[in-house]
Amino acid sequence: MKYKDSGVNIEEGYRAVNLIKDMARKTYSSRVLNGIGSFAALYDIGGYKNPVLVSGTDGVGTKLEIAFKMKKYDTVGIDCVAMCVNDILCHGARPLFFLDYLACGKLDAEVAAQIVSGVAKGCEIAGCSLIGGETAEMPGFYKEGDYDIAGFAVGVVERDRIIDGSKITEGDVLIGIESSGPHSNGYSLIRRIIKNLDAEFEGNKIGEVLLTPTTIYVPYVLPLIEKYEIKGMAHITGGGFYENIPRMFKEDFTAVIHKNSFKIPKIFEYIMDNGVEEREMFNTFNMGIGFVLCVDKGLAKNIVEDLEGMGKGAYIIGHVERGGDGVCIK
Repeated sequence: MKYKDSGVNIEEGYRAVNLIKDMARKTYSSRVLNGIGSFAALYDIGGYKNPVLVSGTDGVGTKLEIAFKMKKYDTVGIDCVAMCVNDILCHGARPLFFLDYLACGKLDAEVAAQIVSGVAKGCEIAGCSLIGGETAEMPGFYKEGDYDIAGFAVGVVERDRIIDGSKITEGDVLIGIESSGPHSNGYSLIRRIIKNLDAEFEGNKIGEVLLTPTTIYVPYVLPLIEKYEIKGMAHITGGGFYENIPRMFKEDFTAVIHKNSFKIPKIFEYIMDNGVEEREMFNTFNMGIGFVLCVDKGLAKNIVEDLEGMGKGAYIIGHVERGGDGVCIK
């Protein structure tokens, strides 16, 4: 018996690594001290007086099934990076590096390389290095043709620059930054509603629309942190507005959101028209707002203008009140 007889093809694994190596190298900064192939990755933080490491981990979830059915694998890696770096960004951290974990039933080096190409692209957008990862072939555990991907990001912030919500006060303003669609959340519900991925939606196959990658907010938000006092931030992921916005508060505050203050993308209207109540929508999806900033009222207009100048839609979507239930959507 050979390992290959059990369903694990070591040679295909080697081929996948060789295809991935060049993509990873393109994301390296001068702080990466070794390359893929070592037992662990080495990274020199440097340049910080009192650094605090900030880490986050996540996956892509059932959005992967749409990628399998559409046979389009080059965007879900971006989602994986985005879900991690956007989370650590909420505390003011600059992403340093990312590692991914790719698991499958039967490894296809070309498919694996396409998935990791998205990871590398996401790292380039976020300004971090893809310094390592793991590819696991597990026949009999995953079905042939199925893949799962997860990863984690590590970032850094000066201790005295950590954003933790402690400065938020009543009357502060909430700025919403537009999303690119459902991002990577709510796809178990979406898949129950949308069965025909080839159906036309605004001139495209709806399956392709649903594979639009999650927005990486790092290049938009880091410049704002350098320029303004940002008191709190929230990445709108699973749980929508109701779960994620209160995570930026350290005291009993309510985020009062005006739902008519921003444009809800048509894909969410389509989902709602297929039987999902409005409150459930705001409790599941980002509804067109993927990231929220909490700032002093006097700064809000300038911050919105700066974001628009960077090509990113932004809106004043509400304000903070003391007490209450966390989120009130009017």
